[in-house]
Amino acid sequence: MTRWTQTDMEKRLVRYADLKGLRNAFIDARTPGSDRKENFTIIGPGVSENPAQVVHIPEPHGFNVGAARQPFGCTNSQHSHLTAETFVVHTGKWRFVFGADKDEGYLDVEPGDVATVPTHMFRGFEKRDEGTGFLYVVLGHDDPGKVVWAPSVFEMAEDYGLKLLKGGKLVDTTLGETVPEGAELEQPPSAEQLKELATPPMDELKKYAIKAADIEGDPNSPLAGAGVEEAGVIGDVDGQDGIKAGPIVSHWDHGFALRRLKLETGAVIPAHSRAEQEVIFVQSGTLEVSWADGAIIMGAGDTLSVPIGLAHGFRNPASADAIAFVVRGASAPAAPQFAAAQAAE
Repeated sequence: MTRWTQTDMEKRLVRYADLKGLRNAFIDARTPGSDRKENFTIIGPGVSENPAQVVHIPEPHGFNVGAARQPFGCTNSQHSHLTAETFVVHTGKWRFVFGADKDEGYLDVEPGDVATVPTHMFRGFEKRDEGTGFLYVVLGHDDPGKVVWAPSVFEMAEDYGLKLLKGGKLVDTTLGETVPEGAELEQPPSAEQLKELATPPMDELKKYAIKAADIEGDPNSPLAGAGVEEAGVIGDVDGQDGIKAGPIVSHWDHGFALRRLKLETGAVIPAHSRAEQEVIFVQSGTLEVSWADGAIIMGAGDTLSVPIGLAHGFRNPASADAIAFVVRGASAPAAPQFAAAQAAE
């Protein structure tokens, strides 16, 4: 059995204050309105087009975790993904805008809300209130592929000296970089490709978002107990842990399930292990994660990857509720194995 020391586990912890972002991760980096955004790659390779992007935890998890931080009025340009793109709103008020020309509908979200966007359609997002906001983002699969940009993005990028090579590498001509001999430039999607990236009706897209107030604890969760709730958020199929599919169910494959944990002051979840990857993001409050050889206190905005099979428990040591979103690396997560039950056997 692998022993996980305090040092080992701290390497799997990414604190909000330690995030290393990039302002020129994508081809739209100099487009007015998009030039102040920061892109973060927390787990996995992500979709950044700039090799300077810092990857905090490169270990494959079956999904990627990233983030965007933007000030008021800052826009993330219209793009499409090949795999699931799921947003947890940490801070700020945001608008997701749909269609290649931003004219096919929108959804407004705020802290604690969750929205997931279908593959093969154009979406962008903008920060709508004063101050800086932070979106936590989960992308499906180990290799989420490259971003497909709307035609207008290519036109604006050309005006500001940015070119995108086939394969997804960004070339910044204002820094003296040149297109390598023989290299091909990525081209805007054709009219035929644009038809394949059509936006679903808004009535459908609304089903893929949920307000924080509408996320309800599931009493069937094995983690539920005194002062503890686990709520399903995204579940394309029934979990093996007693939590049913939904409330968000997609027609495309996420490859992961998203849950929300809520612990009242002093509440405890006993030591247990998981059969799949488990990544914890603290939305608000304070969460202690403990295991046989140590403990970590997490605060709002912190991310922790828990090793498969490690017996670990949770406790809320603070006076406010602890709320955390948990990505489980399977569409139908297995039931947790509680250490006490295993010891009794």
